[in-house]
Amino acid sequence: MREDKGLVLVVEDESTIVDLERLYLSNAGYGVHVETDGAAALDAVARLRPAAIVLDIGIPGLDGLELCRTLRARGDWTPVVFVTARDDEVDRILGLELGADDYLTKPFSPRELVARVRALIRRSHVRDGSEERRVGVVTLDQERRRVDVAGVRVELTATEFDLLAHLMSQPGRVFTREQLLSSVWGVADYSSSRTVDVHVAQLRVKLRGASDVIRTVRGVGYSAAEQDA
Repeated sequence: MREDKGLVLVVEDESTIVDLERLYLSNAGYGVHVETDGAAALDAVARLRPAAIVLDIGIPGLDGLELCRTLRARGDWTPVVFVTARDDEVDRILGLELGADDYLTKPFSPRELVARVRALIRRSHVRDGSEERRVGVVTLDQERRRVDVAGVRVELTATEFDLLAHLMSQPGRVFTREQLLSSVWGVADYSSSRTVDVHVAQLRVKLRGASDVIRTVRGVGYSAAEQDA
C-alpha cells in the first residue's frame, strides 16, 4: 500500500552494504537517500524528513549512538533501526535506551531489514480512530499517538508507543515476551526477547510515577494494570 511507503535515510559508510540496502529498499517501493557520516545525516534528517532511518553505529565523525541521542534530544522521533557489526548486548541496550526502535547485527538478511523498516513505518502511521485508553493516570490516544501521564505529555518512540498500546489494549492480560515480539515488532526471532525487557524498562522511566502501570509477571512476561488499579 502506498501509505506504507516513504523515504528511508540510510546512514552507512560501507559501499557494499549501502548497495545492498538501497537495492532491497528500492525494490520494496521506498525512496532511498544515503549519507556516509553523522553530521551530514543530521542535516539530511532536518531537510528531508524521512519516514525511517537505517543507522549504522560505527559511522565516521558523529557516530550512530550520538546521532540518535541528538535527534531524540531535539524532539525528533523518526523511527530508527540501528545496524552494527558488533554483536554486543551493551551496545544493543544502549542504542535502545537512546531511543532506537529496532536493532540488527551484521551480517543480516536484507529482506529482514526491509520487513523491520516496513513494520516501523506502518506502525508510525497507524490511525484506528478508537477511543482513548486509560489506566490509572496514564492516558493513551491511539488516533493522535499521544500518551499523557496525569495530563502531562510523554514523548515515546514509535515502538515504545506500540508496546504500551498493546499492553493497555487488554489490561490485566499477561503477554509473554514472544507474544509481544510477534505483535509489536512483527518478528519471530525469540532469541532477541531481551529487547522487550529494555523497552519496558525505558517505558517505566518515561512514565515516571506511573511506572507501575506496567507489571512484570515473573517467568512469563508483562501486563498492564487493571482499569481500576
